[in-house]
Amino acid sequence: MKKKLIAAALLLATLNTNAQQKTNAADIKEKMQWFADAKLGIFIHAGIYSVKGVSESWSFHNGNISHKDYMDQLKGFTNKNYDPAAWADLIARSGARYAVITTKHHDGVAMYDTKLNNLSIVKATPAKKDMISPLFSELRKRSIKAGAYYSLIDWTHSDYPGFLKDSSRYKVENDYNRWQRFRQFFQAQIQEINQLFNPDLWWFDGDWEHSAEEWESAKVRHLILSKNPNAIINGRLQGYGDYETPEQNFPVSRPEFNWWELCMTTNNNWGYRPTDTAWKTPYEIITIFMDAVSNGGNLLLDIGPKADGTIPSEQIHLLEELGKWNAKHGSAIFNTLPGLPQGHFYGPSTISKDSSTMYLFLPAGARNQVMIKGLKNKIESIKVMGSNTPLSHKVVGKISWSPVPGLVYIPVPENVQDEYVTVLEVKLDGKLSLYAGKGGLN
Repeated sequence: MKKKLIAAALLLATLNTNAQQKTNAADIKEKMQWFADAKLGIFIHAGIYSVKGVSESWSFHNGNISHKDYMDQLKGFTNKNYDPAAWADLIARSGARYAVITTKHHDGVAMYDTKLNNLSIVKATPAKKDMISPLFSELRKRSIKAGAYYSLIDWTHSDYPGFLKDSSRYKVENDYNRWQRFRQFFQAQIQEINQLFNPDLWWFDGDWEHSAEEWESAKVRHLILSKNPNAIINGRLQGYGDYETPEQNFPVSRPEFNWWELCMTTNNNWGYRPTDTAWKTPYEIITIFMDAVSNGGNLLLDIGPKADGTIPSEQIHLLEELGKWNAKHGSAIFNTLPGLPQGHFYGPSTISKDSSTMYLFLPAGARNQVMIKGLKNKIESIKVMGSNTPLSHKVVGKISWSPVPGLVYIPVPENVQDEYVTVLEVKLDGKLSLYAGKGGLN
């Protein structure tokens, strides 16, 4: 057990370790603007693993199920009730500005009609249809950006070195020609996806198994951008991506690169797992979301469809509730800037792009009065978003001879609070100005 825990810790450390950033933020600032404004994306893990409800790809890699039994799920993937328009409607109602769907996971099964081999849901399952193109079409009809998840690793491909956790097919240094064949395959598949779907965003996974040189990451980036210079690439290309991608665990301090996105499940698994009933609540999802936005990041929230193409009712409920909250508080979330520096307000916040409005997020029932420290501006108005209820405020401790601003107290009656998170809109007399001194005459 101890060895398993150590191995798991090492793997997690590997997953969370980013290669040195090779991308220049100034060069991509313009194309990254829609991503910075978007704040919310929906992740879709669709795959044959939903047939038996096992862990996506990892179940055979870790020996929980044989590779043969895992691949036998191809026979049960029908996708018969798949309704891409309904999926796109749900995503739109959630408030998400982009969505990312698996085009191929580590198991090597393409969710579209790849011409590079026969391992696809079109050729090898009863579904017989590509599920990427119709979803991309429906998303774009609703002005939602369409993203493609693609696993660099392919544990089923005979030319890929890795297979099971405790056994590999070969080492790259011992059979470089074989590695080159696989490299040609996956790069051709990336070009194929680029030509067929022209993704607005590429979400790579699995880069930890090889170096940037072995993947030819710079070449992969060029292959994508030569077709679509505005395509955004996530941070799992060994340093050649455009933004950082912490997974599941919320960072205590925000990632260092300019743009980042927290990807997170709605229960404990990415794909459909009927035995996993550890659903996050709407309150938990919304507080995680506002925390990410307050720290200048996005949330990529995952759903795992069933093998028949339907979305679990629990996930529909979560997206619907998130959407209702977003509809009330959208201007405090989308197209905003990161919030107040630590110490000025004890909670998440955002700022309007012209810096004349602050948005303060108050978890339900957390307090009846909030405080702002170090605000030099005069407050013109405060209202509760959604109901537009005006609130008063009181300045405490302002001394006429000192430049130090007083403390601003805002009473928030219980009857005006949101059931999940209350948002206060605080309009200022000009651009936000904060005091960061040590008191007294300083």
